[in-house]
Amino acid sequence: MNRIFYPLALFAVAAMIAVLVLGLYLHGHDIRNPQDAEAQRLATIHRLAGIAAGVCTLLVNSIVITYFVGTSRWVKEVSETYRLENEYVRRSNRLKRKAFPIAVVSMLIVVGITALGGAADPGSRFSRDLIDQFGEIVWADVHFAAAAVGIGLIAVGFALQWSQIIGNQTIIQEVMTEVGRIRRDRGLE
Repeated sequence: MNRIFYPLALFAVAAMIAVLVLGLYLHGHDIRNPQDAEAQRLATIHRLAGIAAGVCTLLVNSIVITYFVGTSRWVKEVSETYRLENEYVRRSNRLKRKAFPIAVVSMLIVVGITALGGAADPGSRFSRDLIDQFGEIVWADVHFAAAAVGIGLIAVGFALQWSQIIGNQTIIQEVMTEVGRIRRDRGLE
């Protein structure tokens, strides 16, 4: 897992940053003008690239969840079969319980950024009644702010998940070493 997670996570973050940069570039164009073919083309690319980057991020987090479900079950079954101490199972479950909320929150951030992107039609605005001196806020600006903060949070989430994966790999290696010792002691090698 540690061989595939790191490149996938980097790719997902890089894709989100690329979409963010494209959105910033698009901000200088008038996509409300249907005659501006370049702006319309860039807006379409931004939307499609955003969807692709979001799906990629969801996929990476789904892989993390699947990995921890499978490996924690494997640690439990091997520990029961070879009558290993329950500490391996407890440690693996602890890491799984730390990784799950991070993955789910990252997925929800992607959904939130995407929803705000859908609301970022330049013709729609919402006003801030509480603070009139700031005037109106454009949905695209809210989408940009959420995307910038969200990408940072997702990157931090990937770093935290990476540390959980490394910890789980250590547990798996310890279990494999212990199982190898037991098998040698029983003459099963």
